[in-house]
Amino acid sequence: MGLALKQIGLSAATLLIGGGLGWAGHQQWQVQRPAVETPTAANSIVPAALNTAQQAQLPEVAIAAPTPSNPNFIADAVNQVGAAVVRIDAQNGDIEAAEGLDNPFFRRFFGDEMPLPQEPFQQGTGSGFIIATNGRIITNAHVVEGASQVTVTLTDGRTFEGAVVGIDKVTDVAAIQIEAENLPAVVFGATADLSPGQWAIAIGNPLGLDNTVTAGIISALGRSSTEVGIPDKRVQFIQTDAAINPGNSGGPLLNDQGEVIGMNTAIRRDAQGLGFAIPVETFSRIAQQLFEDGEVQHPYLGIQMVLLNPEMRDRINAEGELNVKVDADDGVLIVRVLEDTPAAAGGLQAGDIIQQVNGKSVETPTDVQAQVDAGEIGQPLTVEILREGETQAVTVRPMPLPAQLQ
Repeated sequence: MGLALKQIGLSAATLLIGGGLGWAGHQQWQVQRPAVETPTAANSIVPAALNTAQQAQLPEVAIAAPTPSNPNFIADAVNQVGAAVVRIDAQNGDIEAAEGLDNPFFRRFFGDEMPLPQEPFQQGTGSGFIIATNGRIITNAHVVEGASQVTVTLTDGRTFEGAVVGIDKVTDVAAIQIEAENLPAVVFGATADLSPGQWAIAIGNPLGLDNTVTAGIISALGRSSTEVGIPDKRVQFIQTDAAINPGNSGGPLLNDQGEVIGMNTAIRRDAQGLGFAIPVETFSRIAQQLFEDGEVQHPYLGIQMVLLNPEMRDRINAEGELNVKVDADDGVLIVRVLEDTPAAAGGLQAGDIIQQVNGKSVETPTDVQAQVDAGEIGQPLTVEILREGETQAVTVRPMPLPAQLQ
């Protein structure tokens, strides 16, 4: 229908949905009274007309006594976390067959006519970080997806065979377990207080260069998967200008205190000066489910939505495919309800304008998706809609996101 459809329920972009801390140094505060000076200078802070008693009645003023900025704050943050950042080598294909056919014994007989293995052998390198001292590690799903063998290398040189506990392609998060104890682990921060302009520090193994540190700032928050160009994901990304290249994927993004605020992902190979990270609240929630259950089930409604504006309204009315007349200039418009889905069972219809989900106002399809994700599979979800000028409440019960949509 030529519409820029946003599908929820699959990810932010396929929307069949379903559904620093800038460094300023620590400040020490002390209460002082304005200094009493002999009024010899024109800018004396105590007027000569005030006597001693009047001066004593001046209000107390809190004066900041800032200490100098720490020029080594990036190094300090990296030192806190660096030992918990790991290198991940993922190998695909028949490794033993590939190695065997490369044996000089066989080459003596076959020479250049050596038979090739049925499946090509491929190896990729990424990053990850330890989130628990008992060997729990997380990385990007695309780093280990389809791997027949995963090798984890610590900064002290030790290597371990990693077991992929589970992957979630919808958020691009994977969980790995290694057999080790008393390992260094990262400390989680939070994104609630982040704002553009604050420091961002990335650690990883870009292009195979181990333990590389880059720094920049938070460029933007809440970038939807569609904006980033990967509509099949359900993530609102942190954008940073800290260099993130292939091999950085799965490594941590830190604030200036050395706390992990995101997981770096090299998802845009054509990006120039743009890096993206999965927020800590997202990957920590997904990781917990992966380590506990080995999989993640995402709530799914089964609708397609667009963000209304006057141009989109006119296009929809002109094409007439919805069989409804749209009068609103803004809001989240349902353009399709898929058959045999919770949305269809609950009574949602094409042409409905979503105003609230579970009592939370929504302004964009991304807002709707976020509220659906916050719900639980099988539990009632109240969707307030505007239909033909009247406000109605519809109850739907999300189902698990179908495997073919992941």
